[in-house]
Parts: sequence; C-alpha cells; structure tokens
Amino acid sequence: MPETLAFTLDGHAGTLAARQWETATPRYIALLCHGYGEHAGRYDHVAARLVDDGAAVYAVDHAGHGLSDGERVFVPDFELVVDDFRRLDLTARRDHPGLPVALIGHSMGGMIAARYAQRFGDELAAVVLSGPVLGTWPVVDTLLAADEIPDTPIDPETLSRDPEVGRAYIDDPLVWHGPFQRVTVQALKACLDLVTTAGPVETVPVLWLHGEDDRLVPLDGTASGWSTFAGSTSSSKVYPGARHEIFNETNRDEVLGDVLDFVRSHLGEARTGG
Repeated sequence: MPETLAFTLDGHAGTLAARQWETATPRYIALLCHGYGEHAGRYDHVAARLVDDGAAVYAVDHAGHGLSDGERVFVPDFELVVDDFRRLDLTARRDHPGLPVALIGHSMGGMIAARYAQRFGDELAAVVLSGPVLGTWPVVDTLLAADEIPDTPIDPETLSRDPEVGRAYIDDPLVWHGPFQRVTVQALKACLDLVTTAGPVETVPVLWLHGEDDRLVPLDGTASGWSTFAGSTSSSKVYPGARHEIFNETNRDEVLGDVLDFVRSHLGEARTGG
C-alpha cells in the first residue's frame, strides 16, 4: 500500500479527518468520496490502484463519520457536506497546482459527488459514480414514513459476494452500525430532489457504475435519477450479479480497471480550476 498522510480540515461541524496517498510524480488528482456510515480508510485498495496509475489521491471522512467531528451520521443539509468536500478539493489543488482532477464517489458519496459535479463540474476532468444514491431510494421513503426509525443496521450481506467484506465491515469500529437519524434521512431526500431539479451535467464527463444485484441501493431507483442527471458525455455500465460495494466485489479488478480507463480517457480534457 502507498504511504498515507493524515491531515485535518475545518468543516461545518468541527474538525474533518482527511488523508492523502501520494506518488512521487503525480499526473492527476483523484478525490474519493465515501458513503453513508463508513469512512475513507475503507478505500485504501482503491487509492493504491489510483496511485499506481499516477494519481495523488485525497479523501475526507464526512462530518459525523469515521474520525471526523460531529454527532454520528447526523447531516442536516448535504450542501454543507459538499462545502466541506470543496475544502478537500482546494487543498489538493494547492498541493498540486495545475493537475487535472477526477472525482470518484460511492453510494451516498455518489450523491454528494453528483451534486458536486453540478456545482463545480467545470473544474473537473472526470466524475465516476459507484452505486450512487440518485433519483429515488426506497430506504429513504420507508424510514420517513415510519413513526419511529428502527434500530436496524445495514445488512453486510448486501455489500459484496465476498464474505470477507461483510465480516470486515462488521468488525470495523469506525463504521456506524446504529440506526439512521431522521434529520439525515430528511436531508438525503432533500438532496435527491435537488440533484433531480438541478438537471443534467454537461460540464464534465460522468460514468455511472452499478451492481445488477444491488439490494441496498437498487438499480431501478438510481436509473430514474440518472435519466435526469446524465449529460451528453455521460456513460454507464452494470455488472451482472454484483452487489452494492462494487469496489469490494469479487470482480473489483474489472471495476477499478473501468474506472481508470474512463479517467485516463478524459485527462487530456482536464480542467484545473482554482
């Protein structure tokens, strides 16, 4: 694994725990945006593939997640999380001025990345959405309809066909294993509606990747959101039999290869921003 450097940022709910995986002579910057209840440390193997490809990789634990400050999994407004992620982006650009930037988001992090692309896509070279929460997510509607949100953690079997992934998820002390917070669920719904209303992204190429057997973020719900989000340079791919965490699936090498191929193909059209 490449060397990891931990650092902190000021976020909307306190100090944010961030990290970077460095290479000696990077060709581009890759930003990783993690999903609900987890943390950036679960992406070491993804960062390693990107570093081997010549990327300087950066990630941050969202407020209320992992090692960052904030009440656990409490997010009153995802625009604040996008603002926090902007701080990570600008830090990476200051460290590596002039390099193109690719954004890779998974699950809830895919929703955040989609919104980030709507706000800042003209400064990005490429965006990859892995199993993103877009359009409609039955979990949100079910929880909002309940008088009391049940204390039901995410089923680890929905993550991957590799049983080791589920076991590691259960044993990870930085993963949240408790119930959703109603405020966060309301904010998820509001962000989904905002992404849909804001419309397609034409400022940056976007790739949507999804597992066909994703029972946590079902394909159909995301497809409904993709239909209003995808721009003319967008593309997508579905992996037969794969579950939710396609970066941790049994065909993870294929998935990460597709990510790298897509990013490489658009580095020449890079936008460096400021």
